[in-house]
Amino acid sequence: MDPYPHEWNSIKTKQNKITNLSTVLPGVYVPETSNSTVSSTKFSAKKRKFSDTSEISTTLKKYYQENYRKVNEIQPPLKAPANVNLMDNFVDLCIVDAVNTQRDVIFSFERQKFLEKQMKYSPISYNEIFMKEKPVLLISGVAGIGKTWLLQKCLLDWSKDLIWKSVELVFYLECRRLNQHPNISNINELLNVFYKDVINDFKISNHPALFIIDGLDEFKFLNELINCSSSCNYPIVNALTEIQKYKYVVAGRVYAIDQYQIISTEHRNKLTIQIMGFNQEGIHNYIERNVSDEKKDVVKETLYGSPIAKAMASVPFYLCSMCKIVSDSKEINKNSFLTMTNLYASIFLYFFQNHIIKTNKLVYKIIEDDSNKKYILNICKIAYELFVENKVIFSKEEIQTFIIDFDKIESNLFGFIEKIETNLECYYQFAHLTIMEFCASVYAYNCLSIEEIIANKKLKSCLSMICGLTNKSQISLLKLLVNLNPSKSGSEELLYSILDRLLELSRQNENDYHLEPYYVNLFIECFYESQSSFTDEIKLIVDERKWTIWIEDGKTSYETSCENYFVNHYIKSGRKLSWLIVNKNILSDEEKNLIIQCSTNVRNVEFHCPIKFEGLKPKDKIEVLRINISDDLKTKKDFEENFLPWINLCEGLNLWLHDDIDFIEEICEWIRCSNVKWLMIYYRGKYFNNLDKLKNFITQKNV
Repeated sequence: MDPYPHEWNSIKTKQNKITNLSTVLPGVYVPETSNSTVSSTKFSAKKRKFSDTSEISTTLKKYYQENYRKVNEIQPPLKAPANVNLMDNFVDLCIVDAVNTQRDVIFSFERQKFLEKQMKYSPISYNEIFMKEKPVLLISGVAGIGKTWLLQKCLLDWSKDLIWKSVELVFYLECRRLNQHPNISNINELLNVFYKDVINDFKISNHPALFIIDGLDEFKFLNELINCSSSCNYPIVNALTEIQKYKYVVAGRVYAIDQYQIISTEHRNKLTIQIMGFNQEGIHNYIERNVSDEKKDVVKETLYGSPIAKAMASVPFYLCSMCKIVSDSKEINKNSFLTMTNLYASIFLYFFQNHIIKTNKLVYKIIEDDSNKKYILNICKIAYELFVENKVIFSKEEIQTFIIDFDKIESNLFGFIEKIETNLECYYQFAHLTIMEFCASVYAYNCLSIEEIIANKKLKSCLSMICGLTNKSQISLLKLLVNLNPSKSGSEELLYSILDRLLELSRQNENDYHLEPYYVNLFIECFYESQSSFTDEIKLIVDERKWTIWIEDGKTSYETSCENYFVNHYIKSGRKLSWLIVNKNILSDEEKNLIIQCSTNVRNVEFHCPIKFEGLKPKDKIEVLRINISDDLKTKKDFEENFLPWINLCEGLNLWLHDDIDFIEEICEWIRCSNVKWLMIYYRGKYFNNLDKLKNFITQKNV
């Protein structure tokens, strides 16, 4: 079983005229030409009219069973492709209720939101979703995460009467193919194009039906659909609007589903879910099934040794790509997936070497060729121009506005870019939006001025990768992508300018509880991606603010890795952190390491929960210690083991205690024996600034 449904679509022979990512990477699929409809499949060649829906239903179910049950699994080039039975091999996806998830405004922020949501979801089972029999189901997720796979599983289960038992007809429609028919104006016309040998003019208006719309983000007329009006120039929008009269399932990327919910609000009885990819068992099973025995340990060591690789392995696209890269490498390069930029660059260059150039030459030899540099820059220019316009699907005319000789180089660009031909026109799209975002960053680094990069708000999500390209490591593949334009130089100045600008923005928004930490976190991420050290210029930049490290729920392992890197350099440079604030009970190894680092040189510390683990031995003096356990009743042992070592190191103490604590006298004695010079204790609704007042209060209460 394979989680990449786009490669599975073996319904008909693809009429691809190009070499494309779908042959080697997961989550990528090139649609058939407009001549491909259900009539070209295994349906009976005899065009006959069906007398009722039961015959149509039987035919559809038979079709889905024959064409979606067994699929050719695209695997790393380590074993022979396997014919997999999807019905019996459905790997658990992490599916979560997405009603309360934060809205993603544009697709370029999807990566960060995905990492954030990984930390705070509660999975729900496949069976639980379909036991609810909701009339409207909205499914979101990042590219390559398994949305189409889930939909095809649904088709099989319906064909076996396991779900949607009250629905007579289920029709599966892909937006990529709907784009080819903008003049279709109603449902019956739509079905007579895509299911003509089944429907054959049969009117379904009065029959229970369910429509599955896949790839909403790829629908060319999404804005018109969201803002639908009677004056819409594209009839296909009316057809999709009409589908809302029936039961329906719509799947797409997060930003598209978030927008679509605007017009689906009238359906109160709906379910919105998000696909989060493989769980840990799914990742393990994929490696066990797809990687050769001699490479399994190497793959696991590499993936689990990198926080970013570990986090992104839940996305099938990344998992398959990383397995291929590590398995094909003759030696282990621990820097391959050290940063997000490293990860993207490794995938980009692996594909460029093996499936565009198709050569055994070493990558650095390939990049030495000026024609290959020009090729990469052309790809990256297209990506940049379209990325900043938030265009997923684009026309030839749109490309020609910035690539004048596009006609001459068009065929050479295919692989990263897909060409979809229809009876009306042809259009283009990047094979994967992850590649598009990375290419946009490469172009910005190589071809834009520092001022242009900083001024362009559309590049905000690319800043960390642009900084990642400033990495000076001689054993990193990134160095092959930063000299594509001989007239551009000054990577260090670019890094300093971006870092300085981010801290300036944080100061400008210091009263905004969302923007101020956002810019600070982005600064730390950019510094990590650059893998820079504390140069004199960076020291000047960081000295303009007081630094606080928060350990709290909701932070991703990637964010914690970035903070570990920053704190390590900050403290080694002789600087003292302003605050360490801990508000989390269960700590990861990365978080424990971060606390240990911070504790070696920090002015002020604040705890909202007990803090004790092996290796944590605070030694240096603390100016202010705040302990807030007013909501939690702790035992004497807990307090003594978790907080007393810190109290003995502090000069000033702020202590908030639970009203029912029964060892207040012991706390007073501990404080009296410490070096605390001033204190403030909050206990039973009152503040005490010295131990005598607290003692008197306790005595009066006990009388």
